Amino acid sequence: MFGYYLDMAIRSLKHNKVLTVLMVLAIGVGIGASMTTLTVMHLLSGDPLPGKSATLFRPLVDPDPTPERTHETPMDVMDYRSAMDLWSAHRADRQTLVVQSPVKVVAAATNVPPLMLMLLSTTTDFFPMFDVPFQYGSGWTADDDERRSRVAVISASLNDKLFGGANSVGRTLHLRNTDVRIIGVLKPWRPSPLFYMVAGGRFAHGDTADFYGKPEDVFVPFSSSLEINDGNFQQFTCWALPKIPGHLIDAPCEWVTVWVQLGDAGKAAAYRRFLADYAAQQKSLGRFTHAENTRLPNLMEWLDYNGVVPSDVHLQTWLAFAFLAICLFNTIGLLLAKFLRRGGEIGVRRALGATRGAIFAQFLMETALVGVLGGVLGWLLTLAGLSLVRRQPTPYADMVHLDVLMFATTFALSIAVSLLAGALPAFRASRVAPALQLKTQ
Repeated sequence: MFGYYLDMAIRSLKHNKVLTVLMVLAIGVGIGASMTTLTVMHLLSGDPLPGKSATLFRPLVDPDPTPERTHETPMDVMDYRSAMDLWSAHRADRQTLVVQSPVKVVAAATNVPPLMLMLLSTTTDFFPMFDVPFQYGSGWTADDDERRSRVAVISASLNDKLFGGANSVGRTLHLRNTDVRIIGVLKPWRPSPLFYMVAGGRFAHGDTADFYGKPEDVFVPFSSSLEINDGNFQQFTCWALPKIPGHLIDAPCEWVTVWVQLGDAGKAAAYRRFLADYAAQQKSLGRFTHAENTRLPNLMEWLDYNGVVPSDVHLQTWLAFAFLAICLFNTIGLLLAKFLRRGGEIGVRRALGATRGAIFAQFLMETALVGVLGGVLGWLLTLAGLSLVRRQPTPYADMVHLDVLMFATTFALSIAVSLLAGALPAFRASRVAPALQLKTQ
C-alpha cells in the first residue's frame, strides 16, 4: 500500500504544479529560517566539555568588606590571596588559576613584527582539566609553577604565523622584557564558549558574544606571569584603589579565576564544606565580612548563570519559529483547499470501498512528500543562511556550521511540520460524504 499511496501522491502533486511549488516554498522557507537560527543556538548553548562538565566547578567566596555594597552573591572572580589559598590547599582532584592580560610578543630570528596578543596566565592543571590538545610538546609541570620557570605554550595559529606551522618546541619568544622557551604547541582548539574565562555575563546587558572569541595565543605559568607582565593585569572589580595600577598582588581587587575538578558528588560536597570553613576562618581573622556568601556551581550551571547565549540570538530564534508557524498555517490553508477540491475523487474511492483511514493515509502521504521536498529546499536555504552568518562581524561567526545532528533535524522538522499541517485537511477530506459527492457529479 505504501507504494500505491506514494504513486498517487506524486501524480497529485504533478497535477497542480503551482500549488505544489507554493506549499514546498512555504515549508522550505520556514524550515530554512528556523534551522539557521536553531543551528546557531545549538552551537552557542551546547556543552563545551561533554561528559566532563559536571566534574568542573567554579568556587566563589566573598572578600568584599564593603557594608553598603549592592550585590548579594559573590563576584565572579577572586582576590589574589583567596585564589592562592584555595589553589595551594589542593583539596580537589585538580585545580587551576586563570588570568588574562595583554602582552607584547616578539619571536626571535623571525621577520614577523612585534604583536600585541592576549596572554593566559595559568597553572599546570589547566591543560588536562580542560582537555586541551597538543600538536607538539606538552604543558609545564608543577615544579615549573613553583620555580616560576620561563616557559610557554603557544596556540596553533600563532605557531603558523611565527614559524610556518613547524615544530617550534625549544624556540624562544620575547614576552615584554623577558625571554621564554616554547615547550608546547596546541592543536587548533576552539571551545565554545570560552568557558574558562566566562565572567560578568549577567552584568553585560545582553552583550555576551565575546564569550565566543578565540582562545589566547600564549600560555605561561601564573607565577611567572606575575613578574613578566606585572602592571598589565586588569581587575574585574575593586573595593578600594590598588596602590599601583595593574599591580594586583594583595590589592583590594577581585581579578583571579579559580577552577577545580571534583570527580564525584562526595568530593563536591566535601569541597563545599571546605569552602565554607575557609570563609568562616577568614571571617575570624577579620578579612571577610560575608563568610556565608560562598558558591560552587558546576560548569553548565555557571554558563547558565551568566547567560552566555547572546540575547539577539534568543530573539532571532523566537522570530524564526514564529515565521515557521505562519508558514505552517499558510500550508494548512493550501492543503485544505487542495484536498476539498478533490471531493469527487474521494466520493468515487469511498463508493468503491475505500475506508476513511485509507483516504486519510493517502492524503497524509501527499503531505509527507511535500515535507521531504520542503526539507531539501530548507536544507539549501539553511546552508545559505549559515553562509551569511559566517560573514557577520561576530566573534562566533567562523564556528557556524551544519553538523550531522542539525542536518537530520532539518528533515525531521520539515516532515513533522508538513504532517502537522496536513493532518487537519486530510481528516476533513476523509470525512467527505461519498453519496453527496456522487450526486453532484
